[in-house]
Amino acid sequence: PENLVEQVHAVVLTGGSAFGLATVQGVMRYLRQRNCGFQTEYGVVPIVTGAVIFDLGLNKGENLPDADMGYHACENSSKEGAEQGCVGAGTGATVGKLFGLERAMKSGQGFASLTSPGGLKVWALAVVNAFGDVRNHENGELLAGVRTEDGRQLANAAASLVELETLGGFSETNTVLGVVATNAKLTKAELTRVAQMAQDGIARAVVPSHTLYDGDAIFALSTGSHRRVEVTVVGALAAQLMAKAIVNGVLHAVGVDDLPAYQDLFGE
Repeated sequence: PENLVEQVHAVVLTGGSAFGLATVQGVMRYLRQRNCGFQTEYGVVPIVTGAVIFDLGLNKGENLPDADMGYHACENSSKEGAEQGCVGAGTGATVGKLFGLERAMKSGQGFASLTSPGGLKVWALAVVNAFGDVRNHENGELLAGVRTEDGRQLANAAASLVELETLGGFSETNTVLGVVATNAKLTKAELTRVAQMAQDGIARAVVPSHTLYDGDAIFALSTGSHRRVEVTVVGALAAQLMAKAIVNGVLHAVGVDDLPAYQDLFGE
């Protein structure tokens, strides 16, 4: 919040590890063609930030994200929300990697939103690539995560940790990425607080969360089209929606290869 630039023009969440950063070029090209960006004497410069997940365990490099994918994502964007499941940045996402990828489960990206009677809008997008398990934030039900050795049931990472003193054999390349956005008129400092509070949503849905092996990151945005709203209200709602988005990312995922999803183990 202490830096000069007040606005960003896009946030990119992508898979493909560092290779996925190429998608940012496509987003910048899309915005520049529409004269959207920071105005300079040398032309418009779109300010684009973002983050990536490491999913090369599933994507062996055959179809890495590129600039064209970023451009097409802009073309297909919608004000109504985002697709859920194994799409976009969630295509290669997994959860439950306490004992390695072979006992993990497939996850994806999820979305959640609300509109208050007074017109306040808040929405959250999560890309769920966590080290831990995912639980229903409302009742604690274990939905997806590390599986038993036979792969047929959930093993419960939290319970398994009691029996371990050292961790090994797991992927150190995990993260939950998220974006929370609102139409409430908030300052950069207030949005920083919203992002901090939204991190609580990760802790409600992912167990264990915020480990040394997770690189969790949440971006907070405001369109400023609504009146000012108490930042605590927006932050609390953002945390609720982030937890719901994480759960949705698991419920909408589909299995791939030897990695089942929630629907494969528990779907009707």
